[in-house]
Amino acid sequence: MTGFFNTIILLGCIQGLIVGSLLFFSKKNRQPNRILAALILLICLASFNLYGNYQNWFNSPLLRFLATLIPMVIVMPFGPLVFFYVQSSLNPGFSITKKQRRHFYPVIIDLVPSFVVIIFIVGLITKLAKNHPGPWGNFIDDYNLYADIPRWMSVTLYVWLSARYLKTYQQTNNSSLHESPGYFRWLQQFIKTFMAFQIIWLIFLVPYVLPKYSNWLLDTFDWYPIYIPLTILIYWLGIKGYIVSQQQIIADKKNSGSNNPLLPELIRQVSVSLTKAMEEDKIFLNPALNLASLSEATGFAPKIISAVLNQHLQKSFNEFVNGYRIGVFKEKIQLPEMSHLTIAGVAQECGFNSQATFQRTFKELTGTSPSEYRKTAVAAS
Repeated sequence: MTGFFNTIILLGCIQGLIVGSLLFFSKKNRQPNRILAALILLICLASFNLYGNYQNWFNSPLLRFLATLIPMVIVMPFGPLVFFYVQSSLNPGFSITKKQRRHFYPVIIDLVPSFVVIIFIVGLITKLAKNHPGPWGNFIDDYNLYADIPRWMSVTLYVWLSARYLKTYQQTNNSSLHESPGYFRWLQQFIKTFMAFQIIWLIFLVPYVLPKYSNWLLDTFDWYPIYIPLTILIYWLGIKGYIVSQQQIIADKKNSGSNNPLLPELIRQVSVSLTKAMEEDKIFLNPALNLASLSEATGFAPKIISAVLNQHLQKSFNEFVNGYRIGVFKEKIQLPEMSHLTIAGVAQECGFNSQATFQRTFKELTGTSPSEYRKTAVAAS
């Protein structure tokens, strides 16, 4: 049976390497595809390390030394990659900035064993340490035993943040989800699958970190209860993720309406109606505004409005509406009668019902944060 499980793990690594490479070098949806590819490849690396141990690849002192020196089980980036994949999939302007790279700093937890080996080598060269690797190896073994606790906590935290992000996005952007419902469902399945894996991992982790049961657990089940689900995750993430990515490209082309160009007169009429609804009626101040209510206000079908926005304004519904909201915010934030309100309060006055959406949109459109803009505006006045 172990041979069968090992074969599954190996095939999963190969499949993950192939699909991960296809995703990484894809020219469409580059940011989310590259993030997903990085996640798949890191899972493959950890699985490949386990397979190598089962095949006794690291029996020789040299290979065992290299396997310890070169980290192959790098888990701490899993959580941030999951979170950033969800964000980049829903926000075309998303990018991993210098500030967001801090989320990857805890990878130091995965690198400690390698640092210990390096310190030991330097100690031998400088003759500050004796050629007695036993205590160093014991430390690494003990460290690896308990390092899974912060790893599990990290992935769980980011999966929860991703689920909350999806929920908030659905509440504030429900009107535009009809354009790509399959892709949003995929992201929901993506998060739910990781939640299920976290539960499996927790069931395994609790007895694993207890010295009384740790050896019994590994002797009885080995690492298969974790790595077989991980391998299934590789298969599913790779195949499903790649297929959904290609489907999204096709959906984007369809939504662009390039095959059904609108008549110039119709475009003009819709544009005039949209401008009136926004600038005169100011319906964007309604936090519950969606494509359906905009259709009622203008008298044009939702598909026609989407086509005009996408083809001729190069904006999504949310980008179009939030642009007006940001414009009003920039005006109101300078008014003396608004000085008693917080930034969140002013944003709510402008039609935003999500602070996260407001912060993200403001930064995308102005290149600065709302607080920095307020300070500059107050200083200028």
